[in-house]
Amino acid sequence: MEYFLQNLINAFQWGSFYAVISIGYSMVYGVLMLFNFAHGDIFMTGTYIGFGVATLLLALLGPFLPGWAIFLLTVAITMFLAAWLGVLVEVVGYRPLRHAPRASAAITGLMIGIILETSNLILLGTKRLSFPTLIEPQTWNLGGVYVTNVKVLIIAVSLILMLGLHTFIQKSRWGMAMRAMSYEFHAVPLMGIPVNVLAPLTFAIGAGLASTAGILYGQAYPVLDPHMGVLLGWKAFVAAILGGRGSIMGAALAGYLLGAIEIFTAMVFPSTFRDLIAYTIILVILTFRPRGFFGMAHSTQLRL
Repeated sequence: MEYFLQNLINAFQWGSFYAVISIGYSMVYGVLMLFNFAHGDIFMTGTYIGFGVATLLLALLGPFLPGWAIFLLTVAITMFLAAWLGVLVEVVGYRPLRHAPRASAAITGLMIGIILETSNLILLGTKRLSFPTLIEPQTWNLGGVYVTNVKVLIIAVSLILMLGLHTFIQKSRWGMAMRAMSYEFHAVPLMGIPVNVLAPLTFAIGAGLASTAGILYGQAYPVLDPHMGVLLGWKAFVAAILGGRGSIMGAALAGYLLGAIEIFTAMVFPSTFRDLIAYTIILVILTFRPRGFFGMAHSTQLRL
């Protein structure tokens, strides 16, 4: 039982990364009817931005502020900077293709991802970097189950972000506009809603969430690599599909489910079978429920 609970906690931690990143995919698709295939590399870039911000803050404020304060400042500044990166991606990359075939937008996303990876390699080189430790790790033994403060932090921050996004989508005027745009994209401008403001705002929120996931990832797995966003990004994309295109709740639940499948698969089988078994299970689910958990037949709504 202790072994099961230990892996359950690990599954929540690993699934938190997929859940937060996949929400960005679902938001963009729910509002703009396109998948931002550069989202994984935005996650990677946000992680490196967080690395730079954390390093600078530790050098300037480390002697004066505790680690948790540096962590909060790092998250706030990185989310702000990454949000502007998301705006830039929408304005430069996707806005000119808003009425183009979807294949054009998909290829553009892939090219933007390659540009971000290549720019990172040019600026920082191929050497892997180590994310600075902002929260000193502590381990608690709870009846034979070992829980670290970093795991608790990752799960708690992820849930807070998802709750905050839920509140924003449901209660704010901009959230109402996003939901209206997900119902009928072409009718929303006729109601006076500025699409050229709403679209970059959606990208900004997705990029901000992805950058926070990157900071949390850096605390758990501090080795940074310019290609780290490729695999995580594609798995988060799979989670978004499994959850139902445009469903934020579905993306979050599917992210946690994918994390649990991977962790518990490695618990029973050799780790080399992890992706094979995980994707086989997802393929079976989609065979019987092709629209995902919360997908709808004739509408791709931004739902919670």
